[in-house]
Amino acid sequence: MSYILIVTIAIVIFSLVFDFINGFHDTANAVATAVSTRALTPRRAILLAAIMNFVGALTFTGVAGTITKDIVDPFKLQHGLVVVLAAILAAIIWNLVTWLYGIPSSSSHALIGSIAGAAIASQGSFAVLHYQGFTKIIIVLIISPIIAFCVGFIMYSIVKIVFKNSNLTRANRNFRFFQVFTAALQSFSHGTNDAQKSMGIITLALIVGNLQDGSSVEPHMWVKIACATAMGLGTAVGGWKIIKTVGGNIMKIRPANGAAADLSSALTIFVASSLHFPLSTTHVVSSSILGVGASNRAKGVKWSTAQRMVITWVITLPISAVLAGIIYFILHLFLK
Repeated sequence: MSYILIVTIAIVIFSLVFDFINGFHDTANAVATAVSTRALTPRRAILLAAIMNFVGALTFTGVAGTITKDIVDPFKLQHGLVVVLAAILAAIIWNLVTWLYGIPSSSSHALIGSIAGAAIASQGSFAVLHYQGFTKIIIVLIISPIIAFCVGFIMYSIVKIVFKNSNLTRANRNFRFFQVFTAALQSFSHGTNDAQKSMGIITLALIVGNLQDGSSVEPHMWVKIACATAMGLGTAVGGWKIIKTVGGNIMKIRPANGAAADLSSALTIFVASSLHFPLSTTHVVSSSILGVGASNRAKGVKWSTAQRMVITWVITLPISAVLAGIIYFILHLFLK
């Protein structure tokens, strides 16, 4: 087997590992509120999330194209396959570290930072970045949590007005039923965005290795199915540590505000996927919950947990970039 084929196969394997990890790392995003309000049992919530993530991953591909071409130019990468391999390894390492500590970090930040860091290390210059596309991605990553917070605040404000005179017990029971739908919707939206990132990485590797025509960034069908399957299997494993953080350590979640948070985050993710923007589903879900909590009772929100998450979000991109650069230099010693 040729050097190019061996490295490409390694990238495909590690990309699927990243998707698998992303599945159990981000499962909490879709089911934490439903589990915390007992709308769904953990087992049923995870199964629902796995199925809907798989379906969502096969539905959209625009985000994959953004990852393939908007961060770096595939045709200008020196030692391009080594760059891609270093990037995916760095993203996997950071995802595992944050998962072990139960921190709802961003897989998107980790992957995007890793691609940028490995590319800069290979070129020795920031000029390798596709500034227009990279800047657009960073702006979306920054403003999407703010938008999700605002949508969550508005959504729950509307819920309070509409149901202010409702019987509390009956309303909670109805909202628990409704949360089954919102959990499914959120899982589907997660698949439409997060699974696309690994598709983009594999497509980038295929183009760099001259195994796919660079005139098209559309992932092959086998890439879509493989990534969707990896995401679904990872989701089936579940991320119980992060479920605890998202579902209980931000605020006390009740059926009404849980449903409002789910709808807010799903709406934000759908809009981003439709516009081909990769974003952090972790950021969006957590920010939606914060927005709902602020609308409900600001003092009831555990802002210390939110502060810890924000710090992790801020440091993820630079740390993953540096880590990818180090891994690139190590790999480059053996893969020239």
